[in-house]
Amino acid sequence: MSIQLEHVTYTYGQGTPFEKTALHDVNLTIHEGEFVGIIGHTGSGKSTLVQHLNGLLHPTSGTVTVNGVDLVGKTETVKQTRHKVGMVFQYPEHQLFEETIAKDIAFGPKNLGFDEAEVDRRVREAMQFVGLDYDTYTERSPFHLSGGQMRRVAIAGVIALDPDYLILDEPSAGLDPFGREEIFGEIVKLHKEKGITVILVSHNMEDISRMANRLIVMHQGQVLLDGNPIEIFHNDREQLQSAGVDVPPLSQTLQALAERNIPVNIDRVHVHEAVADIYEYLKEVHHAK
Repeated sequence: MSIQLEHVTYTYGQGTPFEKTALHDVNLTIHEGEFVGIIGHTGSGKSTLVQHLNGLLHPTSGTVTVNGVDLVGKTETVKQTRHKVGMVFQYPEHQLFEETIAKDIAFGPKNLGFDEAEVDRRVREAMQFVGLDYDTYTERSPFHLSGGQMRRVAIAGVIALDPDYLILDEPSAGLDPFGREEIFGEIVKLHKEKGITVILVSHNMEDISRMANRLIVMHQGQVLLDGNPIEIFHNDREQLQSAGVDVPPLSQTLQALAERNIPVNIDRVHVHEAVADIYEYLKEVHHAK
């Protein structure tokens, strides 16, 4: 299973004075089970790109297929396939609209025609997965929750659809550090435990480096770089900077230490691991004296 883009070009306002091409001949395959990070400067085309992955936008030219199904069209097969790609937008609390949490999460499965028992099962499972106790939260209004909890509800609503792919467009925007860690913890758990393919759009390279096993860098509507995040950080710094993004501070620091012949692992993506390396080095230096 995969999502494939072949020669995808997209132009906003085609044929008007406001015409602007946001994607230029993009060729891309996202494979089952990947955790893909997409990054790029404002206006690089990353949000336009991901809106093609579940048919919210259709290419001006080219094709987008999900598990072999072209997303252009209104057949039942196309409809079912689109539901295999879940989308959580930036500020996903704006997606919430029902009077209770349970009703909000149930909205998608109900629209897919599942019976009451199956809808209830999906709601309970999705709430459990994102850490919201069913008995405590089911009748609460989603609008009386914290920002982090509201995003959990939005993610639960997508999980209840049982997607093969989950797209998240800046899911941590506006959250405090604790809320960010909560949300990213749920996303990583979803990827590892359910095997869902995750496509994460972020402006934060540090978040991408900690979670993604593949990095796509967008620049001027095209894929500038596509590969392993750590390898890109080490080998393509100039191209990253030309795209208006930079290497995560941790990678910069470790690279600078390595250039001074300090034995650190430059592939570390977690601060506590890098600190442990430096601590061991300092202990050895101290004992040598």
